[in-house]
Amino acid sequence: MDTMDLDFQLVLLRRMADHNPDLVADARRRLGASIADMREANKRWQAMVRSPRSRGAAARYRSVLGEPESVVPRRLGDVDCEARRWALPLWPALRFEVLVGPDGGVWNEWLVRAPDAPAPELRTLEDLTPWSCTVDEAARAFAPARPLEGTAPTRWGLALTAPDRDGVRRQVVAEFTWGLLQRTAVLP
Repeated sequence: MDTMDLDFQLVLLRRMADHNPDLVADARRRLGASIADMREANKRWQAMVRSPRSRGAAARYRSVLGEPESVVPRRLGDVDCEARRWALPLWPALRFEVLVGPDGGVWNEWLVRAPDAPAPELRTLEDLTPWSCTVDEAARAFAPARPLEGTAPTRWGLALTAPDRDGVRRQVVAEFTWGLLQRTAVLP
C-alpha cells in the first residue's frame, strides 16, 4: 500500500476515533499503523490543508490519492459536476468520493458505496450499527430523512424515523463522519 494511501486512511480514522475508538484501533492495526502514526499522518494532512501554498482541495486529493478510479458526471439541479472516486484498501466496499463543481471547487467529500458492492439491508433501528452504511444509504432506507448540521466539516447528521425490532417507530438522530455511520441516538 502506498504511503499516501495509508496516511489518508489514517486521517479518516483519526476523526472517526472520537466516536468509535475500538473500531478505529482494529482498523489501524489492520493497516499496520500505531497511534503515533495516525497522529503524524493527521499532522501532515493538517499542515498541507493549512499551508499558504496549499493547492485547491480537488488537486490535493489527486496529489495524495493519485488518479481517481472513476470520474462520473453528475447533475445537481441545473448544474453539471463530477464525482471523482478512489478505492481505499481499508474499506473495499466503499469509495472515497469528491464532488467537484464546474469551477473546480470541491462541494463534498465522503465515503460512498462502491458501484459493484451490495448495499446493506437497512430495515430497523438495530441495522444502524457503526460503519454499517453511508449517509445516502440511511437517507434512502428511512426516507424522508432530514439533514442536520454536523459538529465539524467532515461530519453530517440525519434526523430519521426507523422502526425498532418490535416495529415501534422511533425518532432517531444518526451521526456520520466522512459519510460513514458512527452512531445513532433515539430521541425521547
